[in-house]
Amino acid sequence: MDLDDLARNLARVREEIARVQAAEGVAGNVGIVAVTKGHPAAAARLAAAAGLEDLGENRVQEAVAKLEELADLRVRWHLIGHLQTNKARFVPARFAMVHSVDRARVAEALSREVRRQTPQATLPVLLQVNVAGEEQKAGCVPAEAPDLAGLVATLPGLALEGLMTMAPLTDDESEQRSVFAALRRLRDDIASVGIGLPELSMGMSGDFRAAVAEGASMLRLGTVLFGDRAP
Repeated sequence: MDLDDLARNLARVREEIARVQAAEGVAGNVGIVAVTKGHPAAAARLAAAAGLEDLGENRVQEAVAKLEELADLRVRWHLIGHLQTNKARFVPARFAMVHSVDRARVAEALSREVRRQTPQATLPVLLQVNVAGEEQKAGCVPAEAPDLAGLVATLPGLALEGLMTMAPLTDDESEQRSVFAALRRLRDDIASVGIGLPELSMGMSGDFRAAVAEGASMLRLGTVLFGDRAP
């Protein structure tokens, strides 16, 4: 892939976002987190050259090495994959946002590390919610999200900014939309008790249209931008 290929893919994605928003009567900015997981550092450089300022990685150890190699890039790195508490020490000063806070222990570990390493900074985080109830996926159950949101909102060093979820791997758009709509309603329920959550991180390459239709504010896109990952 070269820069022209990526620019064309990005233009198609943005055209689709605009088309879906117009068709559904949905307004609002939709940010793109370009997921470079599994791609070489060169893909991240292409993304930055194409004007993408937010890049996402799933695995902390892979990300740390890549971030060191790409320290010169003016981008914001997002941790979008599952975070173990013993890896929290690698997050401050490296990541601009963590999308995958799903337990009190993870949030508390991040809070401790932010206060220890970067005491003047605040780390934006999202709660990952397993709306679909799939056993193989991380995330708190929806019923636990309000209490977890209340806890995270009180932790020093963290700024709770929204929710994240993943839909089941299916081509059924109605099923995709059902999951994303449930996350939006959960966000609204939590907001009704005084915890504002402006960000909805939902939608990946295979289901981003459904996510846009249900009000996503951030999409996590890899394959649709960069093509298939090398085995």
